[in-house]
Amino acid sequence: MTTPEIKMETKATCPYCGVGCGVLIEHDGARITGVRGDPEHPANFGRLCTKGATLHFTARHETRLLYPELRGTKGEARRRVGWDEALGTAAQRFADVIKEHGPDAVAFYISGQLLTEDYYVFNKLMKGLIGSNNVDTNSRLCMSSAVAAYKQTLGADAPPCSYEDFAETDCLLIAGGNPSYAHPIAFRRIEDAKAARPDMKIIVVDPRRTDTAATADLHLPILPGTDIWLFNAMLNVLLWEGHIDNAFVREHTEGFDALREHVREITPAVAAEVCGVKAEDIRTAARWWGESPRAMSLWCQGLNQSTHGTHNGAALIALSLATGKIGKPGCGPFSMTGQPNAMGGREVGGLANLLSAHRDLANPAHRAEIARLWGVESVPEKPGLTAVELFDAMHEGRIKAVWVACTNPAQSLPELERVREALARCEFVVLQEAYGNTETAPFADLLLPAATWGEKEGTVTNSERRITHVNRAIPAPGETRADWAIVCDFARKLGPLIGKPEAQRLFGYAGPEAIFTEHAESTRGRDLDITGLSYALLDAQGPQQWPFPEGATEGRARLYADGRFPTADGKARFVVPTGRLTAERADARYPLRLTTGRLRDQWHGMSRTGKVARLYNHVDEARIELNADDMHLRGLRDGELVRVKSRRGEIVLRAAASGEIRSGQAFVAMHWGANALNSAGVNVLTLREFDPYSKQPELKHATVQIEKADLPYQALIMRGEPGEPTEGQGDSGDPAGITLERAARLAPWLERFAYASLALAGRDYPAVVLRIAHDQPIPSAWLDELDALLGLDDDHCLTYSDARRGITKRARIEDGLLVGLRLTGETAAAGWLRDVLVERQPTAELRRWILAPLASPPAAAKSRGRIVCNCLNVSESDIAAAIGGGAGFDDLQDKLKCGTSCGSCVPEIKRMVAAGRSAA
Repeated sequence: MTTPEIKMETKATCPYCGVGCGVLIEHDGARITGVRGDPEHPANFGRLCTKGATLHFTARHETRLLYPELRGTKGEARRRVGWDEALGTAAQRFADVIKEHGPDAVAFYISGQLLTEDYYVFNKLMKGLIGSNNVDTNSRLCMSSAVAAYKQTLGADAPPCSYEDFAETDCLLIAGGNPSYAHPIAFRRIEDAKAARPDMKIIVVDPRRTDTAATADLHLPILPGTDIWLFNAMLNVLLWEGHIDNAFVREHTEGFDALREHVREITPAVAAEVCGVKAEDIRTAARWWGESPRAMSLWCQGLNQSTHGTHNGAALIALSLATGKIGKPGCGPFSMTGQPNAMGGREVGGLANLLSAHRDLANPAHRAEIARLWGVESVPEKPGLTAVELFDAMHEGRIKAVWVACTNPAQSLPELERVREALARCEFVVLQEAYGNTETAPFADLLLPAATWGEKEGTVTNSERRITHVNRAIPAPGETRADWAIVCDFARKLGPLIGKPEAQRLFGYAGPEAIFTEHAESTRGRDLDITGLSYALLDAQGPQQWPFPEGATEGRARLYADGRFPTADGKARFVVPTGRLTAERADARYPLRLTTGRLRDQWHGMSRTGKVARLYNHVDEARIELNADDMHLRGLRDGELVRVKSRRGEIVLRAAASGEIRSGQAFVAMHWGANALNSAGVNVLTLREFDPYSKQPELKHATVQIEKADLPYQALIMRGEPGEPTEGQGDSGDPAGITLERAARLAPWLERFAYASLALAGRDYPAVVLRIAHDQPIPSAWLDELDALLGLDDDHCLTYSDARRGITKRARIEDGLLVGLRLTGETAAAGWLRDVLVERQPTAELRRWILAPLASPPAAAKSRGRIVCNCLNVSESDIAAAIGGGAGFDDLQDKLKCGTSCGSCVPEIKRMVAAGRSAA
């Protein structure tokens, strides 16, 4: 008699972007087997994007860090140790530094992916026990300019809008964001709003014609860094054409006269010259905003990641204040967070210049309040080091010990070579992480294994101020532990060593709920008061928006409806914006303006999404996108390798012609790092100059030069598995597990070559793909090692060799299927052979062609090309063929079903349909 399969569902949230989608984790109590959107969650009502819908495929143990590892001295190999030795060593090393150099010689660098409870104890440990404010977060790279802009203008870091406002607004201005890729489920709501009310105007401000921009009624492709000029010119039009709400300005704001004088001469004609757009388009945008009864703005990293990111936000917020379009349905300035809990980190003061519950570190009364709440003598007055400053101090030897948690600075910070030097120089580096293969891991003297998605309990806050209780579905694997528990154990060990035995009391929490209760109490009477919330209420009533004070029955959907702002006099402030256009100007030597951004199907440094083969099918290799004219000018062809150089470093990438890019510009996605390339990725090129108010670096812009890379010796290696796939976690021995293990073994090879990229391919039958290009013949010994590593050296393999032309080929065939391939010296056939391998096409008719010197596939081979609809596996060629046959968007959804699942591909499909009509 067989045991019936146990099927359970647990409510949690998606661990990716700041939309904060609710998910139902399907599991058997020990393993995650599936995921679906939570139909009751008000952020997504059951919808998930391509990334969220494949979360269960990431819940695997390959690449997980499963037990603590410690090394004695720099350069030694790490060894496995127990938790007591690991945390005891860490406590002693931190205590020694604090005693000799003071508390400001240590630092924490944490993450917007932590749960709020994790964030809270990290913050309390550094500021309340150690006695320094050196705790900062990767949210500094993400949303700190929005924080500063909200505080300068509205008085508090509080996005005043809700997702429901998308359905209410008459005019939506999206600036510096590509929500169709970065916040797909929020963008589905925007698409729904436009479909329901076609007269709604959508304006998109973006140097690139992204999928978001392609859906707009008006796209303003401004030059990078010129956002303030655009917003000032729009305000100029609003003033001249009588769209200012003078009563609101007079009664509820201050500082408007100075701003009005500042923009007096910034006409659309003047701004058009600076921004590189038409003056009439600027007037149109301003008129739509001014004439719309309800108007709102939406912005993200494109505005924030700038040396004047704070004033970018302030200038945009001014449009809402000047027209009185705030605190009302469909109105207001809405900053979208990039990470799942950047908001939660801001709420607990998890930045070097903040304190819990939106208190200011510079305010003595606020410091005293937190000291009383925590039961400590005082909170230090000196501001802590922010992200870039922290790593600069490490580079200079002022930071002797650093604790990094749930983030990957060796891939994500700007001017990466300097960051890596800083990590190498630091006397003691702790990395608290779920994955053991991040780019930061090699620098760690101590690795601490942390629990991750599906294994943790706590809360997160999404972009609309909505708090969700995240439940644990399964036990954490191996010796991994919850982040808050690691921190508290460390604190209790550290306290006595630095003369603070009160650590036992300060960090004696019974569980995450006790931490949440203390955090909630810290908000009493503050703008984000959540004293009415508890785990029980969140479970009973569902996710809630703050404020939710004690005695409330529901949260507040939008803020400032009464025209009162959290400033000393209750009035909002207009700010006269200042700052250079960009930190770096293009010139004859570095003529191209490089911008960075996100892909649709990958997230951050790919430590999670990079484990899912199907998420590579939309874009399968790092590339630099260029305008066709710029490529022609440099004698480049689509797909060729190029050297991209900035004033800080250089990398090799594949060039791709793009209709989204205007001449003089270039684009590289942020995701690819040293686990996917022979370089550390685009942040080798970016610069660390930052905004003076937010300290957020200008990751969005750098100037570069590009030239063809002369790398004539090329190879391509692919390896799949003949076995059947396993849903969900699976075992390490299933095809997906074997493929991930092979990819991990190949990653160290990347740095050997002048260019190399490592990716996955396929869907149900994943394969690993290694592309190589070198400046000299690839040593035969290296090829022999790679063949052995990937099982391309036995009797299952067909072989071909042409020593005169430097060509060798190997193909592994099992049970009539191609499962492995190595092409050296001639790789033109790689495209169709990849499809043969991952689509498991029978090789009976193809066998004689597999090693033939052909670039074009034989008739029997079916090449599908790039996958547009990942959910339903619909390729670009399938869609193009249907459009060529006269199909429109509705026909495509009806016949091919593309775009009918998560909807992430809908903007691209509509763009393809429009392009097909134009061509016709």
